[in-house]
Amino acid sequence: MDVRNLPWIGAGLTVVDAADPTLVGRQGLVVDETRHTLHLLEGDRALTLGKAGLSFSIDGFSTVIDGSLMRQRPEDRTNRNYPKV
Repeated sequence: MDVRNLPWIGAGLTVVDAADPTLVGRQGLVVDETRHTLHLLEGDRALTLGKAGLSFSIDGFSTVIDGSLMRQRPEDRTNRNYPKV
C-alpha cells in the first residue's frame, strides 16, 4: 500500500526539505494530523508543522512526501487514489 494512504499517527517522521531551513532534519513521532498541520512529539517537546512548504518521509518508507499535495483531512487522504510515483 502507498504510504500516502496509510494513517501517520504513531509513525516516525523526518523533515527532508522545507521552506524554513531550520526545520530540515527535525524528526519526531506524529501524534496528530489536521488538514493543514502535522503535530509531532520531538523528545519531550511538542512541535506543530504546516504541511505546505514541507517535504518529509515516514519511517520505514523511502518515499519523500510533498506536504503541499497532502493538504486534506486525514480521513480523506487515506481513501484517495494517488497517481503512481
